[in-house]
Amino acid sequence: MTTTLLPEERAIDSHRKSHSAQTRRYGFFPGCVAKESCKELFNSTMLLAEKIGIELIELTAASCCGASVVNDTNRDVARVLNARTYAQAEALGLDDVITICSTCTGHMRAANKELLESEERLAHANGILGKFGAKYNGSVMVRHLLWLLIDDIGLDNLKKMVVRPLNGLKVAPFYGCHIIRPESVNGWESARQPHSLEDLITAIGGEPVDYAGKTRCCGFHIQLEKDGIAPAMVGQNMRMAKDNGAEAVITPCPLCHLALDGYQADSAARWGRTDLPTFHLPQLVAFALGVPADTLGLNKHIIDPRGALVARELIS
Repeated sequence: MTTTLLPEERAIDSHRKSHSAQTRRYGFFPGCVAKESCKELFNSTMLLAEKIGIELIELTAASCCGASVVNDTNRDVARVLNARTYAQAEALGLDDVITICSTCTGHMRAANKELLESEERLAHANGILGKFGAKYNGSVMVRHLLWLLIDDIGLDNLKKMVVRPLNGLKVAPFYGCHIIRPESVNGWESARQPHSLEDLITAIGGEPVDYAGKTRCCGFHIQLEKDGIAPAMVGQNMRMAKDNGAEAVITPCPLCHLALDGYQADSAARWGRTDLPTFHLPQLVAFALGVPADTLGLNKHIIDPRGALVARELIS
């Protein structure tokens, strides 16, 4: 799979490719959740980066992407916050900002698109950044780790790196919302028929499970509005995955992970027990590439994923 670039990204990509012969260095925006509620996601990402031979340079001075809260309240503030992050990457000589959260990906790409397509918005952001000695020149691309694995490392190369194939473990991909929608912002693969996670699962020796719930909402944000809706959504999605043979789930979003891992028990009364363990994307890939299971934070999950690995004789 190759990236389908949005028009305003093509010039940036040309600049990025001119540096492709150099050591692969990426700006790294882990987001809030991976540094707090899902620290195992951050740690497994860094372990995976070491395995695939890239350097993730964390943008430690970056602020929140704005998520839904700031973006819904004040779009101008959200754009400036993200422009500040991009300016930090530029100052370090980095063309890419890599995320490990679908929500961060969606909101940061939307902000960047709005900045790149409007000289007025970019000037407004830089007018504020200038007060603090910063400037964003518009040379950054925001990409998810999933896209990096497929576009920059390549599925064939990943297959060669696998030392612990998953022995046909039946894994249900869960895309959720923000990494595939809207296509006008992300534009990397079809929102209706994505297949990147399936391709990745196959590359590391698993068997992808197809089910209707893979592109539906996890319900995370809805939990803030009304109790009971999020568990019902999780239960329905996981029931579909389970009924189609899934033994585990993989997701590129920590918010989806929190919902899927945390709400299955609450949904059992309506949808029955599913007990599907949910892997963070870098956890399962790093495991297949030989990172020891006991370093990946699998014990941090509510539904312990180690049982699925034991059942496939991947760990004892």
